[in-house]
Amino acid sequence: MTHPHQRRRIRRVLPEAGISESGNIRSLHLDSPTVQSSMNLDDPSELVLSYSRAMMAWLLFVPTPRHITQIGLGGGSFARWIDAFLLDTAQTAVEINPQVIQIARMLFELPFEGEKFEILEADGAEYVKTLNGGTDVLLVDGFDGEQIIDDLVGEDFFQDCFRALSADGVFAANWWSGDKRYGLFYERLARSFGGRLIAVPAESHGNVAVLAFKGEAETALDTLKRRAAKLQEQYRLDFPRMLTDIKAANPHNDKKLRFQAA
Repeated sequence: MTHPHQRRRIRRVLPEAGISESGNIRSLHLDSPTVQSSMNLDDPSELVLSYSRAMMAWLLFVPTPRHITQIGLGGGSFARWIDAFLLDTAQTAVEINPQVIQIARMLFELPFEGEKFEILEADGAEYVKTLNGGTDVLLVDGFDGEQIIDDLVGEDFFQDCFRALSADGVFAANWWSGDKRYGLFYERLARSFGGRLIAVPAESHGNVAVLAFKGEAETALDTLKRRAAKLQEQYRLDFPRMLTDIKAANPHNDKKLRFQAA
């Protein structure tokens, strides 16, 4: 049975998807040498790229979610990690490019598709309009091989994302800090989420995970420090380093983080 939001045609010219391999790392590309997604063939659930690890910083601020929506499947890095570590979480991956879906299914060891994981061939910017509070986390990672997709950084899209999230939901996007429009994107997102934003610099390459919270989020540094230590043991990710990077990139005093509007 076709999902009601399944795409039947593609509205724009989509980049060609291809792969490369170096040692035990298999990577997805879109019409350029730029790596879009990577998988460790010896440990498929590992988040190989630093930006993908930074995007998981939302776990510092919200409980384990019931449902996660991914805008952009790529090589399935988030899908594999969520399947391995968030055992009670269902997930939907929305991908506009059928070639990406085909390659991910064939070559990137995606989880079994069923009640806990589904892939929709659809326009993510349109799909979020249908959710109406129906997802707890939105992971947005949409590039066309050269730059971020314009439809995923517009103010209308951010407002749709706000409405799509549950009461305590969180939006997490991968942006490029060197993009001259970064400040504009940040201002738009801040307006849509009441200024409740935190930037999480990736360890390398200039990527930044930008988190936006629909409701209140924990900002007490002592509490976040304890959470980071616990999460590091639980999920094999360096949450203490993430917290250090968050403190360096965002306003705070000795006791708490301060949300910034821009």
